[in-house]
Amino acid sequence: MIDFIRQNVLSHFGVNAEDTKVSSLGNGHINHTFLVRGQDREFVLQKINTEVFQTPTALVNNAFKVSQHLQAKVITGEYLLKVVAPESTSDDELYVDLNEHGFWRAINYLPFSHSIDVVSCEADAEIAAKAFGHFSSALTDLDAELLEDAIPNFHFLPGRIEALKQAVSNNSHGRAQDCQQWIDFVLSQQSLLQELQDVEAKLPRRICHNDTKINNMLFDKRDMSSLAIIDLDTCMKGYLMYDFGDMVRTFCSPEEEDSTALDKVQVRESIFGAICKGYLSELGDVLLDDERKSLWLGARVMCLMIGVRFLTDHLNGDVYFQIHHQGHNLERAANQFTMYQSLLNQQDTLSAYLK
Repeated sequence: MIDFIRQNVLSHFGVNAEDTKVSSLGNGHINHTFLVRGQDREFVLQKINTEVFQTPTALVNNAFKVSQHLQAKVITGEYLLKVVAPESTSDDELYVDLNEHGFWRAINYLPFSHSIDVVSCEADAEIAAKAFGHFSSALTDLDAELLEDAIPNFHFLPGRIEALKQAVSNNSHGRAQDCQQWIDFVLSQQSLLQELQDVEAKLPRRICHNDTKINNMLFDKRDMSSLAIIDLDTCMKGYLMYDFGDMVRTFCSPEEEDSTALDKVQVRESIFGAICKGYLSELGDVLLDDERKSLWLGARVMCLMIGVRFLTDHLNGDVYFQIHHQGHNLERAANQFTMYQSLLNQQDTLSAYLK
């Protein structure tokens, strides 16, 4: 793919391929991401997965509106992080659509950036949660209705469970029998759907990041302070409890999300407490009482829902998330369901941090 980029993509961004180095960047599940380095310019180039983002123009337009709003707040001193912003093409567009050869966009590269995949200490968890809270707080005065749904019903647990049931019914790759225990486990948790319906009816829709994984907050490698919130692809209107829940899901385990050492996969209480401290320090005065109460539900729903999505993709033949070996999505699903069980086992202790 790198040869294709050099021959067919770089020129659209005003780059001479002969003087430029292109290398893979990051470990995202969905898009293909590259770092482009020339003699006097460097930026991040992405090939958007149009199977996932079926209206990719909505993605780039949303990211542009969010970055513009944040840039304005940087100027007034209301936003203290760096902003990931689009790099225009030679035709002053936000993207290049090469049809069957891909939908491409570029964003600025942030020097001195450093990401982590596993939180090792309370300080890192608090810093990252504070940064995500700062990001959301800065967007509370941007009308959520201005953003399109780049992925409709993205955080919609009833729909995800229905998709799982359909995948089980189809059993297109003959995998259902080997993961029946996890299918049964998910179906035993459907009482969560009524609780979710009751709570969501009380919540305001805000602009959410919708993918608050620890590696979507960049540290400044010079002092390990927060540098930027990245990956604005899923910025859409939604409920902040899901952003909180995704932090819990990805910060709290001592293991990566595809670890098969399930005996080590658990919610670390000290990390959960650090998330609450950091997130609420930025959003405590913004959240309505019902929103604050919803955060514990968000933590449970996100662990279960991401597990359901991994399991569904496994049953469907791994068509959504990139995998590195057969059974990878099933391993991810088991990991997330184990995190969900750990949350339930510690409910009284953990939920007390939010009161």
